[in-house]
Amino acid sequence: MNYTKIDIERWERRDLYHFYMEQLKITMNMTVEMDVTHALAFSKERGLKFHSVMMWAVGRILNARDEFRYSLNEHGELIKWDFISPSYTHFNPETEHFVKFVTEFSSDLEDFCARVEVDKQTHRMGCGFIPNQPPNVYDISCMPWVTYEALTLHVDAGGPCLFPVVLWGKYHEKHEGTVMPVTMNINHAVCDGFHLCRFFNELQDHLNSL
Repeated sequence: MNYTKIDIERWERRDLYHFYMEQLKITMNMTVEMDVTHALAFSKERGLKFHSVMMWAVGRILNARDEFRYSLNEHGELIKWDFISPSYTHFNPETEHFVKFVTEFSSDLEDFCARVEVDKQTHRMGCGFIPNQPPNVYDISCMPWVTYEALTLHVDAGGPCLFPVVLWGKYHEKHEGTVMPVTMNINHAVCDGFHLCRFFNELQDHLNSL
């Protein structure tokens, strides 16, 4: 859980950061219809849960790019984490409640998926937030009950929120394939439209190449 403290005054993004943190406070939401045909087949062939494979694929893209690993430490200083892990929800259909916890990210797909299943089993009867969660996270969730074309996420963390929030909906058949809406919310202070679009393009390429 190491990080690098950013010297904002020497940072090439200094003026944009100050503008979008202090004057025009913008968070960007984008929803893209992703082709998950190959990713679903891959998950089935490997005996892996598609949800876990998606969390891992998202994590691979986020951890490869600086713009998604920025945060504020306890002193309000801008930092960049060495890596971030998914803070995600697990829904209990019996109680209709969810529990939220973190599984540390790993670049090893099968190791990550195995630890996700252990954590889900450990916390399956929980409700709300497991305490003492690490701060180096990306927030991730899914709504597998409905597909959608657009989704607006209003994120209020009691102050500026810089970490990515990713959510997806129900996948469905389309044009002899399977598609699924994926949404990202990110603060404009650390990420531009170019970076947001690149996330979706790289995620699609990654899902296709599993």
